[in-house]
Amino acid sequence: MSERDEAVRVRISGKVQGVGFRMWTRDEALRLGLTGWVRNEADGSVAALVAGPDNAISTMIERLRRGPAGASVSGVETEATRLETMPTDFRIT
Repeated sequence: MSERDEAVRVRISGKVQGVGFRMWTRDEALRLGLTGWVRNEADGSVAALVAGPDNAISTMIERLRRGPAGASVSGVETEATRLETMPTDFRIT
């Protein structure tokens, strides 16, 4: 990981399951050159790990605040995290 790369854990709440949020997140992350993963949580939220250049992560977080058509995002929580190794792709888990 370079000095300009970082990783952030994100939890998105609201109407974010059953609206294509995970596929949309993966597609947006790939457009921005980010790696990581996204998954549904049992409490109805969506969790993600987003890794890559800090400016791309900032853009991704802003996009997550809006979400795809059909979603209604009520909250986005972020937590910076350190990774031993960078993920090599972006997966839906």
